[in-house]
Amino acid sequence: MNVLVIDIGGSNIKILGTGQPERIKIPSGSEFRPEELVPLVKDAAKDWKYEAISIGFPGVVKHGKIAADPVNMGKGWKGFDFEKAFGCQVKIINDAVMQALGSYEGGKLLFMGFGTGLGTAMVFEDLLLPLEGGHLPFKMGTFETHVGNSALKKLGKKKWMEHVYQTIEHFRHCFQPDEIVLGGGNSKLLEDIPADCRLGSNKNAFTGGFRLWEKTYKL
Repeated sequence: MNVLVIDIGGSNIKILGTGQPERIKIPSGSEFRPEELVPLVKDAAKDWKYEAISIGFPGVVKHGKIAADPVNMGKGWKGFDFEKAFGCQVKIINDAVMQALGSYEGGKLLFMGFGTGLGTAMVFEDLLLPLEGGHLPFKMGTFETHVGNSALKKLGKKKWMEHVYQTIEHFRHCFQPDEIVLGGGNSKLLEDIPADCRLGSNKNAFTGGFRLWEKTYKL
């Protein structure tokens, strides 16, 4: 099956098709809507063959449907009919889940994405478990307010790293994973990688999108 993978972000939409050597970036933004995404993706992928689409969405996805509009983009995402708009089968999952699936190598995996906020998800065999761990309370706020991009800018790298290492240990203690994958753009700033952790890659999101059609997963 030829699959088109769409990784939606607040700054860029990234797409890659089966057998294609390079991904394509499409600018998004704070007012970006799904009605804009569809024609832009269709045009960018007009020379690619695909029968199915995987979408990684930066927000809550329930039963394959977007549950709420994202805070960093425009309106209209909740309830939007992507299958009708693209004219093919579409599977939608949370973007952290797609990264986690693409990073999975066995056992119980916890994915932690340090970027604009904190994206979290777990994979265990054929179970994909989205988590909203970044919104859990931590100190005088949430984990996300202490390790997100705004915290990095406000606190500086050294203090931010302290919070990241504390966050990793809290999540390790709570979820007891066999392995933790650290993703998101800011994970590359860490000077030390804790035990049983490894750095992920943005390419893993596309691997996860392709894998989504290879078997049936429980969500």
